Amino acid sequence: MDNFTEVTEFLLSGFSDSWELQILHAGLFLLIYLAALMGNLLIMTVLTLDQCLHTPMYFFLKNLSFLDLCYVSVTMPKSIHSSLMHNNSISYLGCVAQVYFFFAFASAELAFLTVMSYDRYVAICHPLQYGAMMTPEKCYQMAGIAWLVCFSYAAVHTGNMFWEPISRSNRIHQFFCDIPHVLALVSCEVFFVEFLTLALSSCLVVGCFLLMVISYYQIFLTVFKIPSVESRAKAFSTCSPQVIVTVLFLTTGLFAAMGPIAKSSSIQDLVIAMAYTVLPPFLNPIIYSLRNKEIKASIWKLFIKLYLQK
Repeated sequence: MDNFTEVTEFLLSGFSDSWELQILHAGLFLLIYLAALMGNLLIMTVLTLDQCLHTPMYFFLKNLSFLDLCYVSVTMPKSIHSSLMHNNSISYLGCVAQVYFFFAFASAELAFLTVMSYDRYVAICHPLQYGAMMTPEKCYQMAGIAWLVCFSYAAVHTGNMFWEPISRSNRIHQFFCDIPHVLALVSCEVFFVEFLTLALSSCLVVGCFLLMVISYYQIFLTVFKIPSVESRAKAFSTCSPQVIVTVLFLTTGLFAAMGPIAKSSSIQDLVIAMAYTVLPPFLNPIIYSLRNKEIKASIWKLFIKLYLQK
């Protein structure tokens, strides 16, 4: 068992060995990927063109849409290409890149959801101080810090996982370089170091989660005290999409973290992986388009303007 040669590429598990099912998988993934791209690009375009939406809340939402666009692009294009080409291999550096960007964009999504919950907390619970507390400069600073910290965080974990060449096996029982499955291939020493790092960094994840829980708890307490039904409904409409998106992201991530590492690929494992890699970027634009009246109105204005020009 100690005579394995150094791994130069990994073999990913597909959804099926049947050519017809692989084409079906590629077509389905391509449709979902294009829908996620178009939805997030539409949100970004609307938030950029509509001057009325140049507020801190929509500034962070534009960052989140860009994140979703990048997040879904880490895994899906490679999976589509593998199914079409009937080739499930991925280079060593390609796997490193997938792990790095997956770490970076997933942690950045959590960071921006936390910042957005704080933004809604200030807007609803301290409306008179909102202009002073959420200035454009402070918004840019918070966004810059979130991006910098998350990419540094990803570099630490990726460096931990790949500082020693992998030589145990090159089979990954998932359709992308999923972090738990890659950790199952590393040496015991590397696994121990990365496990300790993950345990320490989980304090940051728990901290973000607690900040979101406290923010939304204070928001709902304040909203229920508003005497006007119309004002209460407006307050709910501004924060309910973020609550739904946050719950979706955290629940799918929890499924990924709590699930066992399978020694062979199964439909259940692949579906769970799809839940946390595909669902959030695909559903987030739909949730914001349907639940946020201002974005919905801005989208309709954009479509009407394009139709009249045509």
